Amino acid sequence: MSNPRISPAEPPYDPAIAEAFARVMPPGFAPLKLFRTMARNPRVLQRMFAGSLLDKGAVTLRDRELMILRTCARCGSEYEWGVHVTFFSAKAGIEEGQAAATVRDIAGGNWDARDRLVLRMADALHETANVPDALWEELQAEFTVEQLLELIALAGYYRTISTMTNASRIECEPFAARMNGA
Repeated sequence: MSNPRISPAEPPYDPAIAEAFARVMPPGFAPLKLFRTMARNPRVLQRMFAGSLLDKGAVTLRDRELMILRTCARCGSEYEWGVHVTFFSAKAGIEEGQAAATVRDIAGGNWDARDRLVLRMADALHETANVPDALWEELQAEFTVEQLLELIALAGYYRTISTMTNASRIECEPFAARMNGA
């Protein structure tokens, strides 16, 4: 990816922005380039943080991260994919090879039936912004209504984040996993 189109904000940050960064970043980590770029429009940054789905929700951490990884991979957002692989994959029980497989054709991956449903749902939502009836029936047999709604919201939210990272050309974090190794 070429140079960023929007340069990330640099310290010192407005106190409200600094407080928002402190709430979302793990101790010892500087604010992510995505957050610093979004801070160039504090309203958008605050709304993005308010809409976050990274808290304990209706879906498991593994389901959440598989949806995020596949959505980001399908959107070509190496930035967001890499951050999520680095920060969440191990905690979610997603092996390195499985994380890499989210970038490629999922047919050959080492997935259980539930994983495959989440990944197929991510693909359907990416391709058509919809879920075919047959897949929906399979999903309903495995997931609650609350979980299905959360998975749909995750796909939409991370498509938006992917669009932001791609259109702004946010450079990958130096510590984050890279898709080219996938």
